[in-house]
Amino acid sequence: MSHLVVVGVDGSAPALAAVETAAREAELRGAALRVVHAFAWPSSHVPLGPSQPGPATEIRGSAERQLADAVERALAVAPGIEVGHALVTGDPLGVLEAQSRSADLVVVGSRGTSEFVGLLVGSTAVHLATHGRCPVLVVREQPGADGPVVVGVDGSAAGEAAVDFAFAEAALRGAPLLALHAWTTWNAPLPPPQDARAPYANPPGALAEEEERLLHEVLAGHREKYPDVAVEHRVVQGRTREALIEASRSAQLVVVGARGRGGFAGLLLGSVSQAVLHHAHCPVVVVRGTDPRH
Repeated sequence: MSHLVVVGVDGSAPALAAVETAAREAELRGAALRVVHAFAWPSSHVPLGPSQPGPATEIRGSAERQLADAVERALAVAPGIEVGHALVTGDPLGVLEAQSRSADLVVVGSRGTSEFVGLLVGSTAVHLATHGRCPVLVVREQPGADGPVVVGVDGSAAGEAAVDFAFAEAALRGAPLLALHAWTTWNAPLPPPQDARAPYANPPGALAEEEERLLHEVLAGHREKYPDVAVEHRVVQGRTREALIEASRSAQLVVVGARGRGGFAGLLLGSVSQAVLHHAHCPVVVVRGTDPRH
């Protein structure tokens, strides 16, 4: 653990909302907060060092003011945290991905100043959720203050990190955890028959029982590690993305893995994660596995 939360800012309203969320996350973790402003200079490379008055100086001054406003906003939300800031020349996608290598958490707004009107989630948020080297929190609608932390559980190895993050986050917030597992007959593996001589391979209800068992097994070790977290088990027969989006209506936070057991090999960000990023009614954290290259 590096005890560092990074937040990307660009002067937009979503970015300032992300700063407030990042400040609270840093306070919960006892971590430092780093506010990062990254941008690419148009048409030519202009250094961020001392320069003569002109357009470059004005751009730099605007960026510095945006950083100062963000730092002020963070300290207003969490006065006791340590706040640093960095003004970095470069593509925001690459800059924030590099920052994620040394952070516990990267926080971004759902859209920035350069995003097209009508986009639900901007390219920076999607890129970081796909390529970030630590969990990425995308701030969408304001969360329910007393709601649970919701985590999607599918039993995959890739989803294990998401479950652990969700338990830790619920413990930090003093919030209940809703562990949600959705399944259909298309994505649920058939359990072995109880009696090979039976005329049907499995009796009615066998799939549902197997999915209930899967959820309990996944959560067992985590419940021992976080005994003070109140956990609700919820097994739903239906599509995972719809179940998570519906649960997000009353949640503080939704946590998903980058890919689940139904994802195609080589796909970095699964369809469920993308759907939740675009349509959840609260902030969303996307957690990759221990090796972010996979």
